[in-house]
Amino acid sequence: MNTMERDQAYVAHTYKRFPLEIVSGRGSLVRDEAGREYIDMGSGIAVTSFGAADPEWIRAVEEQLGRVQHMSNLYYTAPCARLAEALCRRTGMSRVFFSNSGAEANECAIKVARKWAAENKSPDCSTVVTLRNSFHGRTLTTLAATGQDHFHELFQPLTPGFEHILPGDLDSLRALVRGGKVAAVLIECVQGEGGVVPLDPAFAKGLQALCREENLLLMIDEVQTGNGRTGKLYAYMHYGLEPDVVSTAKGLAGGLPLGATLMGDRVKDVLGYGDHGSTFGGNPVCCAGALSVLNRLTDDFLADVARRAALLRGLLEGAPGIRDVAGLGFMLGLRTEKPAAEVISACMERGVLCLSAKEKVRLLPALNIPEDLIRRAAEVIREACRP
Repeated sequence: MNTMERDQAYVAHTYKRFPLEIVSGRGSLVRDEAGREYIDMGSGIAVTSFGAADPEWIRAVEEQLGRVQHMSNLYYTAPCARLAEALCRRTGMSRVFFSNSGAEANECAIKVARKWAAENKSPDCSTVVTLRNSFHGRTLTTLAATGQDHFHELFQPLTPGFEHILPGDLDSLRALVRGGKVAAVLIECVQGEGGVVPLDPAFAKGLQALCREENLLLMIDEVQTGNGRTGKLYAYMHYGLEPDVVSTAKGLAGGLPLGATLMGDRVKDVLGYGDHGSTFGGNPVCCAGALSVLNRLTDDFLADVARRAALLRGLLEGAPGIRDVAGLGFMLGLRTEKPAAEVISACMERGVLCLSAKEKVRLLPALNIPEDLIRRAAEVIREACRP
């Protein structure tokens, strides 16, 4: 059997894969089994921050592999401690809990909110409010947090304790708060899986003010938007927000599984001995990879991400067949006249790999994609979108 046949025979059928096997790559160029080259505009859904087989990332990971590949959290390891310090120093947060994924990072955030509220408000104050059209993960609890009904349909009963409001609807949040059971609000600054939809800045500011007024935690899901994706280290920095909890994953470790829940001063000591844990969380190899990524996300580099992202956006906005372009930085959603699936297929035929988000074509290239590849990819996308 070839790879596709073997996958179909033995891997659970949870993914609608393209008929394409990627076998190698370097940076923003990847190759299939026949040796054909593609410009990767998806980076593993915002994961490979510096592209495929990045030499500096490989060196950091291999160096740690030569020391110890894993150690239980009964012991200290330097990469874990150094990464936690770096994240706190870069964000002003106070503590970090490491896990394996974005869903787990959000699970931790929810546990923090509920324990904090039980101790600081009342034992029955456990509701977490999220936004309609949001996406927070695929565990039963993070599915319950997700504000999209079709994700809920097959997996009832979901974890209770979640309410969803429309973005912009502060009145509904005020009404929920009056019930006395709201512990926290969890938002994405750009709703990625919801169609690459940025929040209105006035709503975000109003939400933060209401959280402070009503003694709620403000928690921000930076799983997809974080780690330089939007041209700032975290997307909430575009909005001038001061979250109590931040969850992140995806691009943090550059291709290795690592989630992180960052906790501010109000909640830094909520989790105590035995309250939470993870076998692989803080794995030294993953943390070494993450340090390689984070150390390169300097202010100058992030400014260049914003500049090159503006170039990509400018090449696409107003092009025939592209109705509009939404998003922040290298997190863009294209509303096209043709169906997104048709555009994505045409791009693949022409050597460019794109993603989708609801009815949109989604672009999440590596943060270091060079200008020449941006221009080449944009030309292919424009041609695929042309009526």
